[in-house]
Amino acid sequence: VAFVVCRSLEGLKTFSYLEELILDNNLLGNDLRLPRLPHLHTLTLNKNQISFQRNTCKILLEHLAEVVPSLQYLSLLGNIACPNELVCKEKDEDDYQRYRYFVLHKLTHLKFLDTRKVTTKEREEALIRGAFMKVVKPK
Repeated sequence: VAFVVCRSLEGLKTFSYLEELILDNNLLGNDLRLPRLPHLHTLTLNKNQISFQRNTCKILLEHLAEVVPSLQYLSLLGNIACPNELVCKEKDEDDYQRYRYFVLHKLTHLKFLDTRKVTTKEREEALIRGAFMKVVKPK
């Protein structure tokens, strides 16, 4: 097993039948671009540098919806975009739930987000209000 810090994923285009991709603990940010991976169903991007700055996370989620249409499991734990009260004292469960609605609004086929199964109620709420659920608090 080799561990390499990734900054670019250019070489993945030769693995078009890839089903699972774990990119935890890297320096990947909102500018992350994957090649089209139509069979990818599991993607973990834990502990990277993904945030909600200037709509770039929205662009990243839209990119994922386009290039990984079979995605069912996504994990973004440990990123600024994923508000977690264990990592940041200013965040609470409501912040995390709003984040889930926003992600599920963009990635409608997810069955699991982070460590939790997507519920029917969450999916319905994401369709109705997900576009308005970016987690932003005034300073």
